Amino acid sequence: MSDYKVTVTSLPFGTNRDGKKVDRWILSNGSMEVSILTHGATVQKICVPGRDGQIRDVVLGYDTLEEYEQNTCYFGSAVGRVANRIGGGQFTLNDETYTLVQNNGPNCLHGGTIGFDRKVWDAEIAYHGVKMTYTSPDGEEGFPGELKVSITYSLEEDNSLSIHYEAISDKDTLCNMTNHSYFNLNGHGEGDVLGQELLIEADYYTPLNETFVPDGQIVNVKDTPFDFCTYRTIGSRIKDDHPQVIQAGGYDHNFVVRGMTGTERRAAIAICLESGIRMETLTTKPGVQLYTPDYPTGDMTGKDGKAYEGSCAFCLETQYFPNAMAYGHFEKPVLKAGATYDHTTVYRFSIV
Repeated sequence: MSDYKVTVTSLPFGTNRDGKKVDRWILSNGSMEVSILTHGATVQKICVPGRDGQIRDVVLGYDTLEEYEQNTCYFGSAVGRVANRIGGGQFTLNDETYTLVQNNGPNCLHGGTIGFDRKVWDAEIAYHGVKMTYTSPDGEEGFPGELKVSITYSLEEDNSLSIHYEAISDKDTLCNMTNHSYFNLNGHGEGDVLGQELLIEADYYTPLNETFVPDGQIVNVKDTPFDFCTYRTIGSRIKDDHPQVIQAGGYDHNFVVRGMTGTERRAAIAICLESGIRMETLTTKPGVQLYTPDYPTGDMTGKDGKAYEGSCAFCLETQYFPNAMAYGHFEKPVLKAGATYDHTTVYRFSIV
């Protein structure tokens, strides 16, 4: 019988502008440590050992609640009800059209103006971690149905952070949650990630239209900057003369993960040869969004007073395809009344 244990502690993190208390939950297995905030069910820290034994915090974030309340980048947040963009800020379900807030040009992004990333979640100790819950009322941000949500963060013996999402609604609705952690496997604020290597288990991606939602095509990655079928550095083709990377200023694209939705399989592997840290991303979702923010140099200050400069991180957001309701051949993020939304994302860390 395994004697594996995870220590779970809770500390006050502050009081938000609405007078609600926010806590920081710390999970430790003796090798790695993760901090989760009840504000936005946010991953604030992921501290893992590098090849030299030095502990590195590999996600971007802030030291104070006030900074998170001002955050417009979704650093580490739980995103929902629907991650990514819904084109035109509307969708049709059961022959009824729902109008949402347009908070990203003409689109609804990451659940709207006050999405799950802005909520204070309830929390309780769970097996090997913490379970956070939130009830989204019928009509919140324009979405139908009262949606009861839980997200369980668990530290596993193989140095994995497992994120298990569950939800149930009293009406047919949409649900497509993800985590929006920004990773730098050399440590947050430790330079850019352009030299870090990436492999994505996808032969196809979904190109964007002029408003940054998929245009409905599913295109082979071969002979394009989107071919990560074998290891190459993130920056190797990020400046190519390709209309899609020019438009996005890098990558902000959904990849079609090999395998069946609902089965946990590997979506990507990222490696930093400098630190020796390797991260696998596993998912039960059909897609993963690679996002490489190109912030201006010195534009942001994060944890420990570190500057978050251009190309300082990458995101791997597991998801249903963006704007899926607009295209008949995209798998739909529809959650039927009384059915259970049940998906898992895993970030597994090891040493090269």
